[in-house]
Amino acid sequence: MMIKPLADRVLIQPKEAETKTASGLYIPDTAKEKPSEGKVLAVGPGKKDEPMEVKVGDEVIYGKYSGTEVTVDEVKYLIVKQSDILAIL
Repeated sequence: MMIKPLADRVLIQPKEAETKTASGLYIPDTAKEKPSEGKVLAVGPGKKDEPMEVKVGDEVIYGKYSGTEVTVDEVKYLIVKQSDILAIL
């Protein structure tokens, strides 16, 4: 199933949460932080007064509590407004 965002929405596949610290300690599931980076999979057409600046394939940083989580075929995606994207990597 393909998800097509509307207006200024962007479909993002979040990166996996870190399972290990830089020093080699494993992080339990209860202590993992929600990822704030991901890859853009689909982009809406934008609004008349606000063109889309992100494109498919961009790696982005978004607000920690932004968007709506959607699960399709057991894969989690995030749909956010373009204004919730903080930076393109």
